[in-house]
Amino acid sequence: MAAGTKASDLRELNDEELVGKLREAKEELFNLRFQAATGQLENHGRLKAVRKDIARIYTLMRERELGIETVESAS
Repeated sequence: MAAGTKASDLRELNDEELVGKLREAKEELFNLRFQAATGQLENHGRLKAVRKDIARIYTLMRERELGIETVESAS
């Protein structure tokens, strides 16, 4: 997963792919926490980025569950 995955990229995925991304992100977060606990973590900012990616995925999944459609601004 890229550093700071964009919501627009995640919106293009179907539900199964989104669950796969969530699983990958949670696994990466576990590994980063393990590295932090053992003192081997070099990039502490990555922890924050992965947590935000997980939150972004959960938000998108909830939007789909509720049937909320968001309009992306054309920038």
